[in-house]
Amino acid sequence: MANDAETVLQVGLAAAVADGQRNEPELARLSELARSMGLDATALGRLSAQLPVDLAARLSSDQAKRAAYELAVAVCNADGAANDAEATFLAGLRSTLGLPESAVAELHRDADSLATAGTAGSSRTPAAGIDDLILKQAKLTAALELLPQSLATMAIIPLQMRMVYEIGQSHGQTLDAAQVKDLLGTMGIGMAAQVVDGFARKIVGGIATGVLGRILGGLAGGAAGAATGAATAFATTYALGQAAKQYYSQGRTLSTADLQALFARLKDEASGLYPQVRGQVEAQAKGLDVRQVLASLGR
Repeated sequence: MANDAETVLQVGLAAAVADGQRNEPELARLSELARSMGLDATALGRLSAQLPVDLAARLSSDQAKRAAYELAVAVCNADGAANDAEATFLAGLRSTLGLPESAVAELHRDADSLATAGTAGSSRTPAAGIDDLILKQAKLTAALELLPQSLATMAIIPLQMRMVYEIGQSHGQTLDAAQVKDLLGTMGIGMAAQVVDGFARKIVGGIATGVLGRILGGLAGGAAGAATGAATAFATTYALGQAAKQYYSQGRTLSTADLQALFARLKDEASGLYPQVRGQVEAQAKGLDVRQVLASLGR
């Protein structure tokens, strides 16, 4: 079970560098994640160059193989639709794991839908309603982290991007998806790292409680890992929203250093706020339908 989790996470880390591009801040975050999981940070990129022939043998079940592939798909589509290098990586991984295309077709359709969700369906929120929007989205992303489905984790980034877009709109800013991604990157929110982190919490939490299984197409992790992931998602989304609000209301005049400091301070404040809304988040998660969230992103 522990070996399964380590191998799944190694595949996720490899997928993060499969695009052939080097984003140093994100690589640093991924290395930090690897070390926190007890993995050798130098393993980053090893699997992306050439998948080991014994990869399938390292995973003890079809469930673990599927989990590894789902994580790889999620990571490769975290910052937009998978490019040619990532598509080649995924094809090689699928072949190595012995997964027929038909078995993962729906996963790819969902991932592509999320990766290309964009912001066209975003509503125009009045400036007076921005705080409510930010809190609502922060609680929604936290609730998604409490769900076992891989799709739930994958939906968080598009929700964060759409929130930022709406905030910009409310302050008269004309934005596109690339500008929103740049803002997230400036604040240190690495998209691939965020996906790996979310999955890792569920996997490692599952090991801690003796549970690493499949439920409704996703990973079932331990309660402690899920709770930590929810708190992190809430703090990240809330701080992102509030920082974007200040940034756009001031006509994008904040420097990179000031914006990063603002985000860090707001994230600390949001971590203190989470216990006050945790009950609401947990209640929301119980009635949350991932498919409905996907449908709303596809508008």
